[in-house]
Amino acid sequence: MQTIENLKKNIFFTSLGCSKNLVDSQVMLGHLGLAGFEVSQEPQEADVIIVNTCSFVEAAKQESIETVLDLSDFKNPEVGNCKALVMSGCMAQRYSDELEEAMPEVDLFIGTGEYNKIVPLLKALEDGKLEKKSFVEIPKFIHTEFDPRINTSPKYMAWLKISEGCNRNCTFCIIPTLRGKLRSRSIESLVTESKKLVSEGVKELNLISQDFSDYGSDFSDFERVDNKNPVIHNMLKAISEKSGTDWLRVFYFYPDDLTDDVMDLMAQSEVICKYLDMPIQHFSSKVLRRMNRRATKELIHSKIKTLKEKIPGIVLRTSVIVGFPGETEEDFQELLEGIKSVRFHHLGVFKYSDEEGTPAVRLKDKVPQEIIDKRFEMVYEAQKEIATELNQEFLGQTLDVLVEGVHEETDLLLQGRHQGQAPDIDGKVIINDGIAKAGDIVKVEITDVIEYDLVGRIV
Repeated sequence: MQTIENLKKNIFFTSLGCSKNLVDSQVMLGHLGLAGFEVSQEPQEADVIIVNTCSFVEAAKQESIETVLDLSDFKNPEVGNCKALVMSGCMAQRYSDELEEAMPEVDLFIGTGEYNKIVPLLKALEDGKLEKKSFVEIPKFIHTEFDPRINTSPKYMAWLKISEGCNRNCTFCIIPTLRGKLRSRSIESLVTESKKLVSEGVKELNLISQDFSDYGSDFSDFERVDNKNPVIHNMLKAISEKSGTDWLRVFYFYPDDLTDDVMDLMAQSEVICKYLDMPIQHFSSKVLRRMNRRATKELIHSKIKTLKEKIPGIVLRTSVIVGFPGETEEDFQELLEGIKSVRFHHLGVFKYSDEEGTPAVRLKDKVPQEIIDKRFEMVYEAQKEIATELNQEFLGQTLDVLVEGVHEETDLLLQGRHQGQAPDIDGKVIINDGIAKAGDIVKVEITDVIEYDLVGRIV
């Protein structure tokens, strides 16, 4: 391997993909910061460029490749100072052998379970002691409260990763291959990190993982009996009571493992947001079986009914897939009727596409693309109408709103989010009257609705 001489401690970092990948990036930045590296805002000034990549769907893979190739231009001395170009994350994990051959511009490939080794790998690269370019193993690492982390999100909010990997093996999903088997952090570890984040100014903690509902199932004392899940209940209770955060938000809780004790805790807590991201993917039991999902249509409806009874006014988000192999017109109508019946506040709709390495590729009865496109539009239009109607119900209400700062389009307005709006993916509250700064939680009276956004004034 070549020696990377005169490697200075100046890095440019790009994180692509999901919030879980972003946490990995923040841990990498923490390790680099301890080693004396400084972050550069301009790629042409950086000696080391790192791209933490995503490869969940085809568009994400394309973005990852294009980003790395664009940044490789800064290896040209006439353009930049880059002496080491690093590709980490899901794309490196999945395709390191092919990429090593196809992208000689990249000096180092680091998988999803090796990112904590970024500093010694860069040092070995500088010293010419690396015998290979790729460091990709079966992922087993998960960061803890002892790993340094730089929160690059706005200082008033943070993502808290409770576990890594997934044991579900849905037929359409590549995540278990990219992220490995489930490994959960201890409750003590999560409480410690959450306290640290709150001490740094965080007011909203967003709990993330590949599968929230499986958290702790890898613990030796795990049990789920009598519609109770003590591990998840105790974890949520501990963070909500001990962290000091104002808001605690839960993502990716699958309906089949949502238990009464957890719903009761959410109903009683003043800290846990009355918001739940519950990925269902479909309402047809037949399609759900082909997806290798544990839930049925009846179970999904039952859990959502119980949720709404226990937590009046809860805001629900979900995601669905249209055009899964074998999805008949009857199946699709079940999906559409389910969406109209449940009336989710927020819904992400995805078009099925074959993802190499997943079992769904081998399933027969593929749905033609023109039918997938048509079904996508039908779900999109139905949800747009539902979301607008549900937002009308907020008119006249006074809501707690976490202010994010001035509006993206004008300094004359402020914007923020109420508890039913998650960062980055849901709508906003536009504030047209009143003064507040980013990170403040203020009372806002809702006076108008603009599609997915609410408009109001500070009271």
